[in-house]
Amino acid sequence: MNILFFLTPKSDVAFIYEDETLRQALEKMEHHKFAAVPLISRKGRYIGTITEGDLLWGIKNKFNLNLKEAEHIPVTCIDRRADNRPVFADSDMEDLIDKALNQNFVPVMDDQKDFIGIITRKDILKYFYSKLKKDE
Repeated sequence: MNILFFLTPKSDVAFIYEDETLRQALEKMEHHKFAAVPLISRKGRYIGTITEGDLLWGIKNKFNLNLKEAEHIPVTCIDRRADNRPVFADSDMEDLIDKALNQNFVPVMDDQKDFIGIITRKDILKYFYSKLKKDE
């Protein structure tokens, strides 16, 4: 099975560019109601994953901020605890599932290492659950 069957394309994914500010990241995550989103470069490269926790710990430990001051802090100044490990578009299902077991979403890159979207653990589970129900 081709993993791209599960792909949510970049155009439908909430993500943060590396040159956006802390305030922009907070507002985007609040708007979409996501606790973690991909962090990508303007060239489209996957850099990592930024979480609410990363932002909160960064504010607490690095900056004595109010929201107005956060407009001047690049999101890349925030340390990230962990990044969601990506897969390539031509990866196999075993690689995808191995990563999805420990991540809510798996970033997907093309052969040029450009970010093209994500695959959510929820979509994988829904697919296999529907197949299980059909087989019963």
